[in-house]
Amino acid sequence: MEIVIKVIQLLLSLSILVIFHEFGHFIAARIFKIRVEKFYLFFDPWFSLFKFKKGDTEYGVGWIPLGGYVKISGMIDESMDKEQMKLPPQPWELRSKPAWQRLIVMLGGVTVNILLAIAIYVIMLAVWGEQYLPASEVKYGISVDSLGSEMGLRNGDIILSVDNKVVEDFQAIPKTIILEEAKSVQVMRDSQKISVPVPEGFIGRLIKQKSPDFIAVRFPFEAGKFTVGSPAEAAGMKINDKIIGLNDSILPYFDQFRTSVQHYKNKTVRVMVLRGKDTMHLAVNVPAAGLIGVYPKGPANYFTFKEKSYNVITALPAGVVKTFDQAGNYIKSIKLLFSQDKAYESVGGFITIGNIFPSTWDWGAFWSLTAFLSIMLAILNILPIPALDGGHVMFLLYEIIFRRKPSDKFMEYAQIGGMVILFALLIFANGQDIMKLFRH
Repeated sequence: MEIVIKVIQLLLSLSILVIFHEFGHFIAARIFKIRVEKFYLFFDPWFSLFKFKKGDTEYGVGWIPLGGYVKISGMIDESMDKEQMKLPPQPWELRSKPAWQRLIVMLGGVTVNILLAIAIYVIMLAVWGEQYLPASEVKYGISVDSLGSEMGLRNGDIILSVDNKVVEDFQAIPKTIILEEAKSVQVMRDSQKISVPVPEGFIGRLIKQKSPDFIAVRFPFEAGKFTVGSPAEAAGMKINDKIIGLNDSILPYFDQFRTSVQHYKNKTVRVMVLRGKDTMHLAVNVPAAGLIGVYPKGPANYFTFKEKSYNVITALPAGVVKTFDQAGNYIKSIKLLFSQDKAYESVGGFITIGNIFPSTWDWGAFWSLTAFLSIMLAILNILPIPALDGGHVMFLLYEIIFRRKPSDKFMEYAQIGGMVILFALLIFANGQDIMKLFRH
């Protein structure tokens, strides 16, 4: 069921993005009285699932859910309709229009994608506001996984800054280390301020391994909920019990207990809990999975999250800033693929994109991810690769600067070459997904 929910969210999000992207081309073409022959969601080789014609345009839904398109008269595109291009130019065709008008038509899709992202962020900020955990609130320090430990960080470190710059949002610290290619992280350890260097080549490993617990917030372990058949509950543990030790070890934090209990699989342990003012010892059978069946209360119970409220007026500039911040971060992430060793191995296709959606339906997460994917689609589409919007823009800028239009034959070959590149990238990205499935 979780996979179905992820797939539905992915298809709905991509459908929204494709419709808005192609509408950007469509509306720009219609403004300049250019005929749009087709407007399709998904691709429709041989047949379509649904279609109707209104005016000069056929609207429809294809059967291959990989995108969509508008077919603009007088344009060499992925349809490779060369017969139309052999006929004399007509007033309603794209090729008959001035270069500046054609440029606006080509930029219509990415422009609408950026505007869509801004609109989503503005509405989200106005409706839900913004909440984050200030780094200064993380009073118990951090917990790190094996990667964080290799870097030189330690459980209990309190992060002060990254490259001597304070990062206000704790959740933004791992992203800042990666995107800014940080050289060091300043921490407070045992009441001393030290600088932990980021080892050479470490950023590439972080990108490749995508470790979600590279740096996490440390918090006490209080019983919040039990699993079905929980060994801890069977041993007498109650909701709100504070777990503070295991056998003879004092372990006041959740990450400490989680790590230590793994050493006692298929054994009985004494779990020390604090219930009110009473300290109790419970004999708990640890199953083979090394889990005692109790969920901790979340960080919200121990820290004060910072909240920002917006109205429609104040949300507008905040939404614009958030959109361009996300765009800048995505451009930095593309740069990292080429600057870090083997970072390209982190590239994924539709499975990777689908997995970023939560396994339960969450409208906040859905719209946030849709806004980010809209930004991603805009940036990828503007890359100067023939067959993408950016390829057409590149040739139009050449025409405007040198006052010479590339020949139709050249554009035809460029389109074919661009499609080969795109198919190769598509095969590579989705091939990476398949390889990851086999590795796991």
